[in-house]
Amino acid sequence: MSADIRYCGRFAPSPTGLLHAGSLTTALGSYLEAKCHGGLWRVRMEDLDPLREQPGAADQILRLLEHLGFEWDGAVVYQSQRHALYRAALEQLIQQGLAYRCTCTRKQIQAFSRRGLDGMVYPGRCRNGCQNTRSACAWRLRVNDQAIGFVDSLQGPIEQNLARDIGDFVLLRADGFWAYQLAVVVDDAEQGINHVVRGADLLVSTPRQIWLQQQLGLNTPQYCHLPLLVNQAGEKLSKQTLAPAIDAAFALEALQLALQRLGHFPPEPLDSLSEFWSWAIKNWSLKRVPQAPVVV
Repeated sequence: MSADIRYCGRFAPSPTGLLHAGSLTTALGSYLEAKCHGGLWRVRMEDLDPLREQPGAADQILRLLEHLGFEWDGAVVYQSQRHALYRAALEQLIQQGLAYRCTCTRKQIQAFSRRGLDGMVYPGRCRNGCQNTRSACAWRLRVNDQAIGFVDSLQGPIEQNLARDIGDFVLLRADGFWAYQLAVVVDDAEQGINHVVRGADLLVSTPRQIWLQQQLGLNTPQYCHLPLLVNQAGEKLSKQTLAPAIDAAFALEALQLALQRLGHFPPEPLDSLSEFWSWAIKNWSLKRVPQAPVVV
């Protein structure tokens, strides 16, 4: 990236629940990376699946971020208000002959596929025309039998063969909801995001996003995947594993724990939010952050 292009990062929570230790750690890492580079930090609410959303969660997440001392640049963006952008990207791919309709059911995919890196590898049954007559269809993106590689700022070199490991992947689901892969690529490009700092659970998705960026003629950001927080059983700390929400009354304690989990240990107690942010921004270094999952 050219030195005269300003760093622009983001935090993109999903309002399917409240902020917990894992999402706070991701927010903190992405924020400190942006601030230590003198960059911008944007917030985007990934609210594309209303059936999974928790009522009021988006507002509560934003209020907690403010209470914790995070300061974002520009207005908060909501994916639910950006359907026209996703539709335009899909139409472009259709016109290029890169996207196609797929009427395969989940049961059929299970029957005809093998397991890959992120679920079942789609076998391409509808590549040359839909294989059944049901009206509900998804839209998939064609992938090539080639390696997609990149160098992650923390995890190092990553390579994936999409045809072997993933298969043609969904852009628009059969239930009418936009797929994460399309929305995140379109949003990052439209918002000018050139550095993506997020959890390592999304590392497996990155080659798909790079492939999609290439097909849409978009720039690829620099990626950095932070270590996951896991429980004693090795499960990702998440809403599904009943991770407790951050209590605003213990804001400073929550931030200090997140900073320690990212490998940073202040030599003296930080007794206020202002002291915390001053020390954290001044002393932040990606070199101290562990690659491996952190057991909570």
